[in-house]
Amino acid sequence: MGDHPALKKIRLNLARTKEFPQGSARHGYEFTAPLDETGHIDASHWKKERDHCRVRRFWGGEEEEIGHLIHRPGGSWAFHYDIDGEDDDEAGYRFGAHAFNPGEYVSIKDEDGDLHTFQVVTVQPV
Repeated sequence: MGDHPALKKIRLNLARTKEFPQGSARHGYEFTAPLDETGHIDASHWKKERDHCRVRRFWGGEEEEIGHLIHRPGGSWAFHYDIDGEDDDEAGYRFGAHAFNPGEYVSIKDEDGDLHTFQVVTVQPV
């Protein structure tokens, strides 16, 4: 194992909501990102591996969306989908500050501007 962060596949499931009191394993994201030993996304390593930093959004019966993890000016992270259309990026709320370790919670703002909370379910080597 070198000094550079390893690419990990991170699965986020929807946390408890009014609609889903137990949370939902059918709503969430799976994405690949370089994580350092504390579970934080490593921006400098992301630059080298950006083509591999993919995201898959699954949302109940809706069609899956596939895209990339992007690092925006100002340091924020977002999911950018490859589909043609007017969908805005989905912004990870303070992703740069969050550790992606199983059991942790993170928030994602969807293209409508609604903030949803997700639980990190698994973090696995790619």
